[in-house]
Amino acid sequence: MSARQPAESYYSRWQTLNDWLLQHQPIWQPAPFTEPRPAWVQTCPGLARMVTEFTDAECDELADAPGVLAKHAARYLPELALYNRLIGLPELSPGLADVMAATLPEVRAPDMPGRKREQAGAFAAALEPLQHPILDWCSGKGHLSRTLAAQSQKRVEGYEWNPELVISGNRLATHLGDAVQIHCQDVMAQNLPLPSGAHGLALHACGDLHRQLLRRGAATALPRLSISPCCYHKTKDGIYKALSERATAYDNRLMLHSRDLRLAVRETVTAPARVREQTSTLNQWRLGFDGLQRAVRGADHYLQLPSCSPRLISRGFSAFCHWAADKKQLRLPENTDFDYWLAHGMQRHAEVRRYELIRHVFRRPLELWVALDYAVFLEEQGYRVRLGHFCARSLTPRNLLLDAVRVCGTPRARHSRL
Repeated sequence: MSARQPAESYYSRWQTLNDWLLQHQPIWQPAPFTEPRPAWVQTCPGLARMVTEFTDAECDELADAPGVLAKHAARYLPELALYNRLIGLPELSPGLADVMAATLPEVRAPDMPGRKREQAGAFAAALEPLQHPILDWCSGKGHLSRTLAAQSQKRVEGYEWNPELVISGNRLATHLGDAVQIHCQDVMAQNLPLPSGAHGLALHACGDLHRQLLRRGAATALPRLSISPCCYHKTKDGIYKALSERATAYDNRLMLHSRDLRLAVRETVTAPARVREQTSTLNQWRLGFDGLQRAVRGADHYLQLPSCSPRLISRGFSAFCHWAADKKQLRLPENTDFDYWLAHGMQRHAEVRRYELIRHVFRRPLELWVALDYAVFLEEQGYRVRLGHFCARSLTPRNLLLDAVRVCGTPRARHSRL
């Protein structure tokens, strides 16, 4: 493990980021999709005017450049000038040659999408050297397991709850001669035994799943834990519960609902253009129906709709509205002017897109707030921690890596909610 700042720095950094996010909570917390005019539009008129004057082309450019947008917005919110400093992290990925060497060749990665294959290779390369038996948490078909087995020349065990994926993964490992064994296991089971002396890894295990590895792995004193977290909002609890004792005890701690944490993972940088276009159309239609349902019901609040298939697009806006009305048990007037409400939805979508740009500045800071809490927790449990990027954001926006090695000594604090 390479040297870095003293362990104390992770808590100090979490505290600074926490206070910054709390200061700007009125900006990032309201969702313009459900609140047509967020309160900050009135309290920060200069900022509102700036975003509403962006062209569509500027919106496209700034959507993938939050640092540039933060610089513009700092004219009205001066503390946003700290953005780049607050989110800066070291690059933990080795050179391109090492990443390529750790990535499975296509011939040994059947049924493995190219982007996933590259992510697994980058993740594995960032963890060199691999010195312990390996446990792949939420392993799926074992694509990462097979990548790690080839790289480390060690046997890899995987835990996966879906029996079909377990069968498929073990069959594939046997066929390719990989030293991998996947076990059908619910990782959330409270009596789950962990193999002694294992290196526990999780690449994009969602929410409570990766938090369970952190808790159980630390409680079992596994020698090394490495995770790239994902989908922080997926939790049985409505409010995020800090893992670290220090964050829990901090009087001015930010209270995040699961809906707030959704913002941290709302990036489409890797989505194909076709998917982005479909998403844009459906969002216009949802906003058009939102205006319609408010008028029909005489109630000025948003109705949450379930997910729908993109195939519904081929049936047109009026069919979408009837589908949505049926889901909410709402009868639409026979003389409904669907063209009017479609135009309303398109106008609202243009507004929402611009208001959302400001919220997107806070995506990475919110994600890092959680990851820093994880880092502080691991330090409290007696680990030396690295936190950084294991690959470029263009490969996956969820490119954070927490890599923790257990060191000698007694943990500072024992976590009480195991």
